[in-house]
Amino acid sequence: MEGNRICSLFGIQYPIIQAGMIWCSGWELASAVSNAGGLGIIGAGSMYPDGLRENIRQCKAATSKPFGVNVPLLYPDLEQHMQIIIEEKVPVVFTSAGSPKIWTPILKENGIKVVHVVASSKLALKCQDAGVDAVVAEGFEAGGHNGREETTTLCLIPAVRNAIHIPLIAAGGISSGKAMLAVFALGAEGVQIGTRFVCTKESSAHENFKTKIVSLNEGDTLLSMKKVVPVRLIKNEFYKAIQAAEDKGADGGELVTILGRARAKKGMYEGDMEEGELEIGQASALIDTIQPAKEVVDEIWNEFVATKNKISSLSL
Repeated sequence: MEGNRICSLFGIQYPIIQAGMIWCSGWELASAVSNAGGLGIIGAGSMYPDGLRENIRQCKAATSKPFGVNVPLLYPDLEQHMQIIIEEKVPVVFTSAGSPKIWTPILKENGIKVVHVVASSKLALKCQDAGVDAVVAEGFEAGGHNGREETTTLCLIPAVRNAIHIPLIAAGGISSGKAMLAVFALGAEGVQIGTRFVCTKESSAHENFKTKIVSLNEGDTLLSMKKVVPVRLIKNEFYKAIQAAEDKGADGGELVTILGRARAKKGMYEGDMEEGELEIGQASALIDTIQPAKEVVDEIWNEFVATKNKISSLSL
């Protein structure tokens, strides 16, 4: 996309970025999206250091195009992850769930582009001050861990655009070319898409999870665990247990106990649709098929262009 700052920044054909989602975003998905002209992202949040290194090397072998790694800054093995990323010369890092102040200069000194994910214009401004190359502003519609402010994408993107001058990527509830054009109208220069890429053949999500997603309707996901870290979940037995505890006034410690260990892995990766933690966005209600990642990228881009041309030709 000629003249687009996101395409220029990452060296990609389309300003379409696949989110780095835990348990769903291994090298197969990342390389497929990059080969299709977008930016594929490996989700490091569910990987041990050795697993991350292997995914990076497999991705390099599968694509000659740029790709990135998403790193939650609260991850226990953070320093090992960052060292591996630097050693393996990963071109792009998306950080989230923490302050970008410490790692941004270190990564940039090693020639790595840095993008941070935020849920408010205040945090976006702090990221700009920290020296990041771009910001992802993620609205309330998104899956997984969410902003406490509960600001929707429609309101968040123009607010962030007014606050910063660096490139802006929109996320949250975006699964089509029409939605992409809508956030571009609000000031975004690229989109980060998670939910639709979970439902691809290359996604490492369990087939049970993919099948569940394409069956969802409006209202089948809700924000939960606000006393711990707000997360958007599919309603199932695990969700009901969390909701019942919250209704009784459970504190954060009690909710963490119910959550236990590896609950997200149990659901999204191992396929337990009732007792697993199933993180997905509101856009799941708009998805009805499991496709190759290249088809998803092509459909989003072609619909973006067609809708843009249609609107340009309207007589008002």
